[in-house]
Amino acid sequence: MKTSLTKSAIVTGASGGIGRVVAKRLANDGFAITVHYAGNPAKAEAVVAEINNAGGKAIAVQADVAKAADVENLFKKTLEAFDKVDVVVHSAGIMPLLPISGGNVETFDKVIATNLRGTFLVLGQAAQHVPAGGRIIAFSSSVIAKSFPTYGPYIASKAGVEGLVRVLANELRGRNITVNAVAPGQVRTDLFLKGKSDALIDELKKMNPLERLGMPEDMANLVSFLAGPEGGWINSQVVRANGGFA
Repeated sequence: MKTSLTKSAIVTGASGGIGRVVAKRLANDGFAITVHYAGNPAKAEAVVAEINNAGGKAIAVQADVAKAADVENLFKKTLEAFDKVDVVVHSAGIMPLLPISGGNVETFDKVIATNLRGTFLVLGQAAQHVPAGGRIIAFSSSVIAKSFPTYGPYIASKAGVEGLVRVLANELRGRNITVNAVAPGQVRTDLFLKGKSDALIDELKKMNPLERLGMPEDMANLVSFLAGPEGGWINSQVVRANGGFA
């Protein structure tokens, strides 16, 4: 199905959490949206329905971002539906926690495969398909600055993401495409809240001077700015959206 909209965006990890809100915000901004998901088609189709019912255009595409063929197909399906890919927002990722000493190597490899290899593959496809004036936005994390115990694999993967963003920005010199990263602090999502007591959540709130958790909408507002015309002079940057957490 083709759309008459003039802009399109891929949002990875868009079936829930921050990605879902980002997808809906960009749809409200006038983008046709590819809602990427890894393993929950019902959640992805619910996001698609929300966007379409609000007068937008959206499709759902499944992909394992750690697999090159899947990522290629994600872009192929988007191009078939919307003709081009103006914006790519890569928010898919996982965050199992484990210590470095005696840590599970298989889990470490999975974190690196999804978070870092996945970013390498998504950014690589974006570099091939995003036209002049386009935007490429990856998600890092403000936890990099804290070095919390058990966050080793996650921090290693996200530090790599930030490196890839800056290198790609230079590789795209002269093409008028910006490449940036958004690094959230603690954000109120179901995944973040799961298993945490009210007392722990209150403690986490106080880690930033604003003394609240971020909301997915805070991240979506920033992505909307970076993806829009006002964000055109922001390039090769990591924007730490964390309320002063780090």
